[in-house]
Order: sequence, then C-alpha cells, then structure tokens
Amino acid sequence: MAAAAGMLGGLGLFLVWWSCWAVPARVPRAPRADGLQDMLRRAGVERVSSTGLLGSVAGLGVLVVLVFFVLTRSLPIALCFGLFGGWLPLAAVRWRARRRSAVLRQLWPDVVDHLRSAIRAGLSLPEALTQLGEKGPLELRQFFRDFGSDYRASGHFDSALEALKERLADPVADRIIEALRLTREVGGSDLGRLLGTLAEFLRENARTRSELEARQSWTVNAARLAIAAPWLVLMLLATRPEAIAAYNTGPGWAVLVGGVAVSLVCYRLMLRIGALPPDERVLR
Repeated sequence: MAAAAGMLGGLGLFLVWWSCWAVPARVPRAPRADGLQDMLRRAGVERVSSTGLLGSVAGLGVLVVLVFFVLTRSLPIALCFGLFGGWLPLAAVRWRARRRSAVLRQLWPDVVDHLRSAIRAGLSLPEALTQLGEKGPLELRQFFRDFGSDYRASGHFDSALEALKERLADPVADRIIEALRLTREVGGSDLGRLLGTLAEFLRENARTRSELEARQSWTVNAARLAIAAPWLVLMLLATRPEAIAAYNTGPGWAVLVGGVAVSLVCYRLMLRIGALPPDERVLR
C-alpha cells in the first residue's frame, strides 16, 4: 500500500513538473506535390486528373496486350508490348510538357517587355497584367484574361497572382510572378529597370538552353533508336510460328524479361548521362 502511494505521488510530481514546460506546436507538413498532376499542368492539360492519366495508361496497356495476344498467341510477347503501349500516354504528356516549356521560354521576355512599357505608360501593376490578356502573346492571353477576371472578382492582387501561377505551372513564370509580388510589397521606383534586367536575363537563358537542347537531341534520339530496334526485330520474329513457340517456353520468358529490364535500365542511363539540369519550380 505504501509502495502504491509512493508511485502515485511520484507520478503526480512528474505531471506537475511536465505541465511547467510548453509543448512545442506541431508544424503541419506541407502536402506532397502530385508529380503527375504537376506534369499535366505543365503540359497545359487542365481537364485530365492524375487518376485519369493512370487509367488511360492501364487501359491502353491492357488493350495492347489483348491485340498482340490475339495476333501472336504468345502471352510473354503481348505483355512486353503492353508495357510499352501503357508507357505511351506518359511519354506523350512529358513530350507536350517539354514542348510547352520551350515555347513559353521564348515568350516570357516579350511579356516582361509589355509589362515594362505598360508601367512606363502609367498603368498600375494589376492593370498591366490584365492588359496582357489583350496585347500579350497569343499563347498566354487566356491566362491573363483569367487573371483579370479573378482580380476584378476578388480585388486581392496576391490571390489572383497565385491562381495565375498555378494555371501557368511554369518555372520561369514562377520567378517573374514572385519578382512582381516582391516589388509590389516592397515598393520602389526601379520597377522599369528591374523588368529590363529580367528580360535580358530571360533572353540569354532561353538562348543558352536552346543551344544545349539542340546539341543534346542526338543523344536522346540515339537512346530511343537503341531501345526501339530490338523490339522491332521481335515484332518481325513474332510472324514466325517457331519463334513464338520458343518464346512461350520458360527460357523464352526469361529472355524477354531480361531484355525489358536491360532496355529500360540502359535507356534511363543514357538519358541521365545526356540530360540537362531540369528547370524546376522552386518558388511555389
């Protein structure tokens, strides 16, 4: 009984001591960015979700498997080509995202020049951005029209600017928007000089990156040719019954699985060796 009372007393003293210390607030973790959704936004595909993209990947893969199985009566061959067929939607979205980024990279210096001219003419920063919906580059006018609608509806420049950044989903746009936000918050009379320097920097960056991508293209094309050639040969071999019978055996399965693994690993290595540093969105 005395031992129990001593334990309860010790527990009470510990709780009193514990209550004297402030409990650190738990910092909520930022939600992880959806890589597929971000890639869809960079590609300019707004009406397709990441779940829809994965569904199209699975559906096309199953369709290709069924078609090749009907044509060849070989399950391992059908599965290999189903894997490549399912990869096609992802490849198409990545290609469109890269192409859109390259196009926008050439347009942003003109956007900054338009902003600089509008501000020199006496327009405010929200009015200059809204004006780009009518006088900016054709590919970007709709985004700035939406910005103007958001700004007129809410009257909050920061929220409209944040919505514009999410719709554009472009690294260069992130830098420009954050520079404009900082300029509006801090103030100052050097906005025209800032925009002029920014336009020169963007043009030089776009020129340098375009030259590097042109020199890199031969490495990428060689990697794609190297990955496609063996499987084109397999398609020709699949027209012969003796080849199909050989691939339907256990060693045939092993050869195809090994070929897929080697092809994917070598393809990724070639792309990694010849890849340029990605232009990531860091100001989100």
